[in-house]
Amino acid sequence: MSRPFRLPASLGLIVLTACGGGGGGAGGTGSTGGGSGGAGIGQTLTLTLPASGLAPADLAVIVAEGDAVSEAAGAAYVAARGVPAANVIRLRVNTSSDTITAAEFALLKTNVDAQLPAGIQATLLAWGAPSRVVGACSMGITSAMTLGFDTRWCNPTPATNVCATTAASPLYDSESRRPQADLQLRPSMLLGTTTLAAAQALINRGVAADATLPAGEGWLVRTTDVDRSVRWTDFQPLPAAWGSALKLNYVDNSAGPATANSLSGKSDVLFYLTGLANVANLSTLQFRPGALADALTSYGGVLPNGAGQMPITAWLTAGATASYGTVEEPCNLQQKFSRASVLIDHYWRGATAIEAYWKAVQWPGQGLFVGEPLARPFRDTASFAIVAGEYQIRTRSLRPGSRYTLQYRLNGGSSWTTLATFTGARGQVLDGRAPLPPADAVQIRWQGPCADNAASACTLAQSP
Repeated sequence: MSRPFRLPASLGLIVLTACGGGGGGAGGTGSTGGGSGGAGIGQTLTLTLPASGLAPADLAVIVAEGDAVSEAAGAAYVAARGVPAANVIRLRVNTSSDTITAAEFALLKTNVDAQLPAGIQATLLAWGAPSRVVGACSMGITSAMTLGFDTRWCNPTPATNVCATTAASPLYDSESRRPQADLQLRPSMLLGTTTLAAAQALINRGVAADATLPAGEGWLVRTTDVDRSVRWTDFQPLPAAWGSALKLNYVDNSAGPATANSLSGKSDVLFYLTGLANVANLSTLQFRPGALADALTSYGGVLPNGAGQMPITAWLTAGATASYGTVEEPCNLQQKFSRASVLIDHYWRGATAIEAYWKAVQWPGQGLFVGEPLARPFRDTASFAIVAGEYQIRTRSLRPGSRYTLQYRLNGGSSWTTLATFTGARGQVLDGRAPLPPADAVQIRWQGPCADNAASACTLAQSP
């Protein structure tokens, strides 16, 4: 980082206790409520579990009108992903400049918001530049598009407060599946490519990743760069926490040599998170489609050249599918970078790349998200069915440590009775069973963590 900085103990504690992330769901023991009774409506009640991961119809593609690469890349994306034509917005954008002023951006965002079809949950900016918004301070254009440009998201007084805290994102580690509907935010991602060939290669990787449940490996690397390796306390416990469900490797090279700071010759790389100003040997790695990768450093999001550090687009060039970095001095506050425990958990539970990355950064205002937003290698094919006289519930989307309940309501009643409870466990797919409700039950519902407050319970699905 441009100025070494150590987290105060109290701030570090906040970061550590704020994690939780997602994971899989383990089967729980069902607690029955009432007998099965005779045949009746209760024995035919079913519901549809909420879907995890945004769909093409949820995404708007923003194209720089008149820019040949942007228009071609946008068209390629729409064709590959099946994005509805109504979701394409074409605007005049000065793609010859790496930056856009806060005043110009305000007009751009107003124009975008006015044209967005109803129901849009996220946006893709189909260009390589501009990538940051400059006013009293700087924001990544994706964060500005999501949150609006405001100095509470960046640092207006760097001369006197270089390590400023910034506002927290409501999306951080949230259970929201419909961010605009739940939180009034549309996460945004920049395609980040400057040639059609690069855009097509990136899009193809994202599409190829879908529902592959890849057996690749994740690499979490602590380097000799002390200031950029502050995430190591989050990295270290993850291999044991995931066990055989996902192969994660923690590499501690803090004692050197510096020549061993970067991976070399690895294949099937699915995650690569580290802390370096420049990451060597990327050309020797083979990334899995859908791979996520980033480094904690000051200027990775300053495109196109990273202000002398490695730009986050280098990860895309090397074969990763999405990345993240900051556009102005963030110091090494962990909240301004992706948190591995949260990123990996949400991705594994069925989130798309744009959702997983946005949920992994607590203070994203100074950040830039790049890549293919709809990549979803761990797509959840949730099912809820009546099999052999009982409910069978299958999903990978349960939040670890959170409680989920299946309940029913009797005809004429207002109270709900629990049929079964399940507790999410990291890296475990729920394959649960529950008894059918009594014959005179008229409704069933599935309850779990709320979209805007995971500590509270909300109804996630309910029969008519």
